[in-house]
Amino acid sequence: MTSPAPSSRQRWLVPVVVVVLSVTVGAGLLARELYRRPDQPAGESTAASATPSPASSGATAAPGAVRMTDDAKNHPQADAVRRLLETYFQAINDKQYSLWLQAVSGKRAAQQSAGEWKAGVKSTTDTDALVYRIERGANASLRVLVGFTSRQSPQDGPKDLQEDCIKWRLVLPVIAERGALKIDTVDPGPGPEHEKC
Repeated sequence: MTSPAPSSRQRWLVPVVVVVLSVTVGAGLLARELYRRPDQPAGESTAASATPSPASSGATAAPGAVRMTDDAKNHPQADAVRRLLETYFQAINDKQYSLWLQAVSGKRAAQQSAGEWKAGVKSTTDTDALVYRIERGANASLRVLVGFTSRQSPQDGPKDLQEDCIKWRLVLPVIAERGALKIDTVDPGPGPEHEKC
């Protein structure tokens, strides 16, 4: 007489294996999304697919042009944020302190005189700006996660990374001031992420 237990076990083995495999695959996909580097937005298979603003026709974007991921473009204030950042980067690239003042809050402007600001950007050119995400911050402010490439004389780079090309990723606080969006002082805490190009 044979026992029915082995066939019963085999009958349950396939569904259990399917469930275990499904949970493993799902956990892997979830981990990939949670630990994805900021420069690899979800759903990005090529750089063009995640950065369609401004229109990418294969031509090199202007140095001050600001692109956005689909996630950032879906924010209601995406266009205003893009224009603000384009003004900010144009001011740096053209060394125009008065234009920079149009892009920053009064509090941030008070922290740098024209001479200090010009000394800080004298050899700097910022390009390849990409807004990854725009989030709501405290008191109706916004937090804008942006990455860009900065080229400068190595001695003008930060003390901990004096290189001629640096890739930056940082969160810029943006507030409404005098009826317009302005880049405010950077939050205290860990500094921005930066690495050699």
